[in-house]
Formats: sequence, structure tokens, C-alpha cells
Amino acid sequence: MKKNKKTGDFVMKIIFHGHACFEIQADSGKIIIDPFIRNNSLAVTKVEDIKDIDAILISHGHGDHIGDAVEIAKNTGAMIIANFEIATYFEKMGLKAHAMHIGGKYAFPFGTVKLTPAIHGSGIPTRDGLHMYGGLACGFLIQLEGKWLYHAGDTGLFGDMQLIGRRYNIDVAMLPIGDNFTMGLEDALIAAQMLNPKYVIPMHFNTFPVIKQDGKSFIDLLNTTVLESKGILLEPGSSIDI
Repeated sequence: MKKNKKTGDFVMKIIFHGHACFEIQADSGKIIIDPFIRNNSLAVTKVEDIKDIDAILISHGHGDHIGDAVEIAKNTGAMIIANFEIATYFEKMGLKAHAMHIGGKYAFPFGTVKLTPAIHGSGIPTRDGLHMYGGLACGFLIQLEGKWLYHAGDTGLFGDMQLIGRRYNIDVAMLPIGDNFTMGLEDALIAAQMLNPKYVIPMHFNTFPVIKQDGKSFIDLLNTTVLESKGILLEPGSSIDI
């Protein structure tokens, strides 16, 4: 990883692969969150391009979040980190998995992961078109090299986001804005106010017609109403360094 010329600290790269999928590259390791790539028409990255991954974090069991986890885990040997039910599901496939649950945290070689609440479902799709129980949906607080990242997962607005913001000095918050299944623009603005992160990256929008949103409008509203945070709009395949 490259270093910040002023501080000498390693720069962390956050790559957006579309929908709710982010790849985080740090000197301590590389992780990917909710790897929905192959069936995501907006994604520009190919699954086989995802390499040298240490861990795959899965927020809940829906197909657009489990996505390509199996293929990436087989290709890279990465460990899957998820709630107990989803982790057990993948262990039965012979994959490496680490089970957690909401409120718990664990220090991995690449950094620390804590599971947060998310107001959402988590059914795992089955071959007959139904869903099996997938435990509780979650978000993630991730600490890498002294920086805190918050991936909210698929969620509606909830009051404990204020508690998360008080307890953790969040550098980057990744928040859904698509509405219908998750928070929309208005609620995501309130979430940003409660979380008080340095940067906000919108996610989970425009992938399907039902979650079509104007990401630029969200960023403009955020930058004029939540003065403590800076909104960053990433197109699939683009990245930021922090």
C-alpha cells in the first residue's frame, strides 16, 4: 500500500463494486463486503479479478449480498465472516467461516469486526425459489489500521445509530439510500447526522428500477445539511484513498 506523504501513514483504499459491495485494501489485509458482482448489471469488475482476499463479510442472506461469496472463497481461500446461521451454511459447503452475532466483536489478523443491528430480513434463497432462515441481518463496524469504517448493511433508520456515532469515531460510513427495501435519501441524511462520520458513501441504489435514486442529489443535500461529513459519490469500479 502507498503512504500518505505528509504523515507517513499507510493509505487505505476503498473500492466500490456496485450495490452494497466494497473491497477494502489496507496494509494489514484485504476484505470484501457483500460481493454481488456477476449478476449485477452495474458492476464493471469481474469475479475472477477479485484476488488476495483475506475475508468476505456478509451482512445478510439475500442473494444480492451473498452473491459470489462461494466462488471468491474458493478462488482465494478467504474466510467468510457472517452471523451464526449464514456462517454455518457456508461451513457445510466446506468453506472457512467465522460465526458472529450482533453486538459481538472479534480481532482478526487484518483488523477488528463488530456486528451492529440492521433492520432488515435475512432469508437465504433456496433452489426451489423459497428462502431458508438466515438469522438476523447486520451491519459492520470495521477497524483497520486505526480507522473505523461503518457498513450499515441493508437497513431502515434506527435510533441506535446515534449511539454508534457517539461510541465510535467513524471515518467512513457506507449508507443505503435506495428506499423501498432500505433507507431512502431523507432517512440516510438523518442517519449521517446521528453517526457523524468524516465521509459518507451512498450505496444500495440504482441496481434495480425499484431502488432508482439520484446519488448526486443525496451528496448535494448531505454536503449542505450535514456539515461535519463530506459526501462522496462512487461509481462502480471507482475508489477513494483515506
